[in-house]
Amino acid sequence: MTDPVYLDNNATTKPAPEVVEVMHRAMTEWWANPSSVHRAGQMVRQQIELARELVARLIGCQGRELVFTSGGTEAADLAIRGTLDEWMQRHPGRTPVFVTSRLEHSAVRELAERLASRDVEIVWIDNDDRGLVRLDHLEQILDERSGDIALVSIMWANNETGVVQPIHRIGEMCRGHRVRFHTDATQWVGKYPVNVSQWPIDLLSFAGHKFHGPKGAGGLYVRKGVRLAAQVIGGPQEREHRGGTEHVAGIIGLGKAAELASRWLAGDGASEQATQRDRFEQAVLESCPASHTNPPDANAVDRLWNTTNIAFPGLDAEAVLLMLSERGVYASAGAACSSGSLDPSPVLEAMNVPAESARGSVRFSLSRHTTADEVDRAVETISAVVEKLRAVPAS
Repeated sequence: MTDPVYLDNNATTKPAPEVVEVMHRAMTEWWANPSSVHRAGQMVRQQIELARELVARLIGCQGRELVFTSGGTEAADLAIRGTLDEWMQRHPGRTPVFVTSRLEHSAVRELAERLASRDVEIVWIDNDDRGLVRLDHLEQILDERSGDIALVSIMWANNETGVVQPIHRIGEMCRGHRVRFHTDATQWVGKYPVNVSQWPIDLLSFAGHKFHGPKGAGGLYVRKGVRLAAQVIGGPQEREHRGGTEHVAGIIGLGKAAELASRWLAGDGASEQATQRDRFEQAVLESCPASHTNPPDANAVDRLWNTTNIAFPGLDAEAVLLMLSERGVYASAGAACSSGSLDPSPVLEAMNVPAESARGSVRFSLSRHTTADEVDRAVETISAVVEKLRAVPAS
């Protein structure tokens, strides 16, 4: 039996063998509490700080600007809630404005919706049908509301479509209005080079399991001078940004994953895998009549090298995914199944993708280890599954 083809790497990646090895060592040798003053504890502290330097090197910051978290969701939460709480402490009695978009990952989008009922004004930036935020609308918001805006948060690259936002330009606009800027870089870090010291970014969140590291370990870059109110209270860990004993094995595994990613990014891997993604995408579109990418003219926008979102109008993504899984191809949909119905992705809805296409949209995401043979086998399987499902009469 042939090995399955895993094309769901935006959900999570397989931990690198080196990561697994160093985490095992952390669990068996470096298990003391890093806050303890004895030699065993300080040995663990040294390993954490080594990991911090490796991660800082990956994103181009100083070690003291890096806060370890349980992952990208907590890091984004700390950036947003920590900023809002700090802003309200400085402006008692005033309502903070939080600016974001409908294109965000649920970690940001759903948090914004929750905050809307808790004395925070949410302003949603318009976007076009390609999945790009409208810079003219953002400029208008900044011109009119900059004195009230506590934070602007825009993701660097979309987890469903791979569309890349003009983060440098957005950061410049925010900085020009003296407004703090956070970017959810969960899908960017580890896939492309990052040097936050040269970018107008105040806060940047990410997760290790998106670049062959462990789940349960991520981080938040906090530019020097940016103040946040801690959200996890209970100790002075992480420079008093996040209380609680550190997840030592996860942090050390994250450090190793960062080291491996830095090494990979120094080569031509990204461009080579982008070619692989393009070949996969074109083959699927050619072999499956009526299919199209989201956005339709995907090559007209910058996208992650590993991501393609393909719509099979008239089909349900759930049926496509289940049949693909039975045949050894693993992918995902930007939708949630509840009560037997598949709700279209909020991101695709925000892009005005027709409901018939949105319900049948599947995300395929490669890793830096995806092979040409896996791509060929996946295309063959996808074509057969779509053909079979289209042959079934509509009920």
